[in-house]
Amino acid sequence: MLSDLSISPFTLALTVIRFVLVVSVGLHILLTKRNTASAIGWIGACVFMPLLGTTLYLMFGINRVTRLAKKLVGDRSPRRLETEQPSSWNRELEGQFAPLALMVGKLSSRALVGGNSIIPLHDGDGAYPHMLDAIEHASKSILLCSYIFRDDKVGGLFADKLVAAHKRGVQVRVLVDGIGSGYFLSPLYHRLRRAGVPCARFMHSLLPWRMPFINLRDHRKILVVDGRIGFLGGLNIADENMVSRKPKHPVSDTHFKVEGPVVRQLAEAAAWDWYFTTQERLHGDLYFQEHKSTGESLARIVTAGPDTDLEKIEYTMLQAITLARKNVRLMTPYFLPGQRLMSELGLAALRGVQVDLVIPRQSNHLPLDWACAANIAPLLNAGVRVWLANPPFNHSKLMVVDRAWSFVGSSNLDIRSLRLNFEINMEIYDTILAEMLDDFITKHRNKRLTHYDLDNRNKIIQIRDAFARLFMPYL
Repeated sequence: MLSDLSISPFTLALTVIRFVLVVSVGLHILLTKRNTASAIGWIGACVFMPLLGTTLYLMFGINRVTRLAKKLVGDRSPRRLETEQPSSWNRELEGQFAPLALMVGKLSSRALVGGNSIIPLHDGDGAYPHMLDAIEHASKSILLCSYIFRDDKVGGLFADKLVAAHKRGVQVRVLVDGIGSGYFLSPLYHRLRRAGVPCARFMHSLLPWRMPFINLRDHRKILVVDGRIGFLGGLNIADENMVSRKPKHPVSDTHFKVEGPVVRQLAEAAAWDWYFTTQERLHGDLYFQEHKSTGESLARIVTAGPDTDLEKIEYTMLQAITLARKNVRLMTPYFLPGQRLMSELGLAALRGVQVDLVIPRQSNHLPLDWACAANIAPLLNAGVRVWLANPPFNHSKLMVVDRAWSFVGSSNLDIRSLRLNFEINMEIYDTILAEMLDDFITKHRNKRLTHYDLDNRNKIIQIRDAFARLFMPYL
């Protein structure tokens, strides 16, 4: 009878392995996960499915990007080597936004610098000619990072200019995202490589053990020429951005041409991305120039990503909203932020700040629109004014506070951008530019979204939208 109750050696060994896995992984989760919901979810998966849960956690639950970033920083990376510049450009602020400037300086480890010229450029029609002209006249170096870089007419034109620059001796480095510019096929990447242009794909691999990185994307759009002229914003490189040519699916956007000391910070960010991907250091006056004053704007680069820059763009926005006295204007192609940003916008509206949020009437990602519709009611309850912009789909990412402070760049207002993507924004203290951007956002307030619009959706649509909302962190 007792022999019937005995446990076979195989079963005993399997039980011990499961116990060790659950305890080991559980301890790792407790020590590394800041988000309690995430920690509870992973621990539950490992307890109820020890083998599968552990496998999934090892693949998708560990932030190896942070580990790699810390290793590179400790290895005297370009982020540390090339941040030095004359302190004569550094500025300290007084008045309403002084706490913001102080906080962002500590957060980003970058100085607020004066003497910059910053010009907004709208759509590919307005931005591409300036970018192509800069590439054509480059004499020393070109750093280009883009999430989407298509091998179409516009992309081909950029490729030809980059190849020509490479052939005349300019040091060209091109970084495209491993997903945004094509995961299985990336024609533009191969086109540049065949021409001898140094080009890399960010976080790209077909190896199964590197699949955890498939969810991490370099969403930054950066062009720096000769370390002297810079461009950043939301604009990818593709035919769809040439709105005046009436493409099938036009995408309107806003980009910025930058000259002055802040270009050095922009070049530093591009050099870091290149080093992060290829481990090639870029340094010296080929890429990092001393600058003269070209304008009156005070500016600073703020980077964010799932590495050592986690959530820095979101923290900057939260502090700016806290300091708002009159109005906050936001324009974003996708709006699915976490609870912190939602609460801060609602609190600003409740204390009398006029908060305007402009989103597209329809974006190019319908599931995001569905989830947004199910998530936005609390803002309406708090008095935030939500506006729908008419077509063409506008991909601009703009924020203006009290018509005096601006925050522009590549970051959308969704959880993916604020936590998973590698993003780059620029804070600008320039009243004239802020007023221009504020007026631009206001011009796109075409239809106000109301409770009636949300309540008038039929039940099937409401269920669909609520279901889509469950996937907010992954959209």
